[in-house]
Amino acid sequence: MGGVMGESAGRTLRADAERSVRAILGAAERVLAEDPGASMEQIAAAAGVARTTIHRRFANRQALIEALATSAAGQLAQAVDDGRPDTAPPLVAMHRITANVLQVKSAWAFALELPAEPDSEAARLQQGINDRCMTVLERARADGLIDAAADLDWVRRVYYALLGEVLHGGDVADGGGANDPDALAARIIDTLLHGAGPRPRA
Repeated sequence: MGGVMGESAGRTLRADAERSVRAILGAAERVLAEDPGASMEQIAAAAGVARTTIHRRFANRQALIEALATSAAGQLAQAVDDGRPDTAPPLVAMHRITANVLQVKSAWAFALELPAEPDSEAARLQQGINDRCMTVLERARADGLIDAAADLDWVRRVYYALLGEVLHGGDVADGGGANDPDALAARIIDTLLHGAGPRPRA
């Protein structure tokens, strides 16, 4: 009985720790986006936790920054995976991934702009995202959506530039219409695959 109660208490403590880490990372994104020089104490206050809690979870400010970058990169990687880059029809995968990525990038803009330290978990995740992107583009080319002679690395860079332009232009926000991630994703994919040239008339 005591063992079961101990396990239950352990799970509760772990869940509480995870919640406080999520709250701290969310607060760090908000606070550092407004003031990149903000202190650990300011982040703790925004997270609604004691200073001792933030220092117990993160040895120093750099450790917090690295955790923030890793967490955001992990969410971005999950957003890409949720678009089923290996199995969904390429056009469907491109659209889903783009809409998912727009949502994550708009929520974690500061963290995702942080330079990933070489050999860090964030750098590994970002490389995985690049690889998944190339997989989708290769499948799209095999389906005839992209010209057979196209330089896929260049196509990937153009795609990233389009994403960045949407995000930095402030196009992603709550609500529907022109700010809807699905509508913006459709626009990005249409521009990537067809450019700005005239379209064939129906």
